[in-house]
Amino acid sequence: MEGILIPISFFLVMFAITYLYFSTRNKERLALIEKGVDAGIFFKSKGEYDIPTWKIVLINFAVLLISVGVAIFLASALVNTFDLDEEVAYPGTIFLMAGIGLLVGFTMTKRLEKKD
Repeated sequence: MEGILIPISFFLVMFAITYLYFSTRNKERLALIEKGVDAGIFFKSKGEYDIPTWKIVLINFAVLLISVGVAIFLASALVNTFDLDEEVAYPGTIFLMAGIGLLVGFTMTKRLEKKD
């Protein structure tokens, strides 16, 4: 019985997040329309997206995978050199390097957008 609760709760949480996102977005837009603000702020101009989205996703994903690979190598070195517990060294190093990798990917994306 407990095994079925996890998928059900997962889909309920996903539904709740989606519902809250769209209902909040709708309320924000209605409030702006009531105040007389131009609805053009919700749509990007044609020249604003010079860099395709797939390139940005690919850069971030590549940097993330590189940082996870470096983290596994670094955790292995820490375990063998300093006799740390594997249960602590591997997840901690992977999460740390993944966060650093995502930050680097974000800065690379911002720099790429500034060039154009």
